[in-house]
Amino acid sequence: MENVVIIGSGPAGLTAAIYAARANLSPVVVDGMQPGGQLTQTTDVENYPGFEQPVNGFELVATMRRQAERFGVRFLMDEVASCELAGEVKRVSLMIGGELLARTVIIATGARARYLGLPSEQRLIGKGVSACATCDGAFFKGLRVAVVGGGDTAMEDALYLSRLASHVTVIHRRDAFRASKIMAERVLATSNITVVWNSVVAEVLDAGKGEVAGLRLQDVRTGELSACEVQGLFVAIGHTPNTAAFAGQVELDAEGYVVTADTRCSQSGVFAAGDVQDRHYKQAVTAAGSGCMAALQVERYLAARG
Repeated sequence: MENVVIIGSGPAGLTAAIYAARANLSPVVVDGMQPGGQLTQTTDVENYPGFEQPVNGFELVATMRRQAERFGVRFLMDEVASCELAGEVKRVSLMIGGELLARTVIIATGARARYLGLPSEQRLIGKGVSACATCDGAFFKGLRVAVVGGGDTAMEDALYLSRLASHVTVIHRRDAFRASKIMAERVLATSNITVVWNSVVAEVLDAGKGEVAGLRLQDVRTGELSACEVQGLFVAIGHTPNTAAFAGQVELDAEGYVVTADTRCSQSGVFAAGDVQDRHYKQAVTAAGSGCMAALQVERYLAARG
């Protein structure tokens, strides 16, 4: 019987593991489908405290993992197939390694950004293509960038980037935004933001240097192609939380995010941290912070039960 099983090994899961290990809870971490989480796909991280110079996302996660290992955290290279989280004993069924029994569970499986699915886009993720304006916007100071999307996130990204980039082009496949009226009006009133309506990205152009050199856009009504000169592309069409294995076990909201109160889930003894329960911030530092909170909640929960 494990004291705590942590599902996911990004900043939230690793931070939870470090705190749980230091509390002598002997945590077990199930790595998940993408060990280290989304941060491993980020080239330079400039906004994580404690690093004067940019740090590679993969190396940042690797450092966290080594720190967790130093405290004796056990890692399982496996994925969760299903789970039974009701009752005092939690059952976590793995794809390969059978079943884990635990007194508590921390869900830290993250959320994956939705991309356009273009081969040219996928090749340039982390090389000018991003799904996080607040993470990567500073790399594009004084440059021309584009934002794809029409909801509030796209509007927020465009406004944020307009304060850094020389010009922002918002590309939307319809003739009106889905965003709230006030957010849409702010974008339309910003002098260095241009909107291209009724259009989609057909191709992300690469000048042969492994970086974004522009976009080829297609009008969805006429099929006409046009060029858009940018050095960066920000895709703001949403995220999908990795919660399929927990459906019916804990409360999820309409978009599939785990519903929490101070990291506590609807099921007693189950906690969630990081992007899997965060619809708003999606930063490595906030994920790590919530991982700390979840581990402290686990410690208190177990102490209360003796």
